[in-house]
Amino acid sequence: MNGEYVIEVGGNNKTNRQIKDLNMSYIAADDLEYGYGNKIPLWLFGFLY
Repeated sequence: MNGEYVIEVGGNNKTNRQIKDLNMSYIAADDLEYGYGNKIPLWLFGFLY
């Protein structure tokens, strides 16, 4: 992967199991108020629109 990001979309209980071996990978989680680690609240992507 050359400068690419991997974003896995799921619920609040989504784990890092599917992306644990990938660099620059994040989880966009629903029902999450604040982000932490590599978990980003899904509502923040609405600001990109």
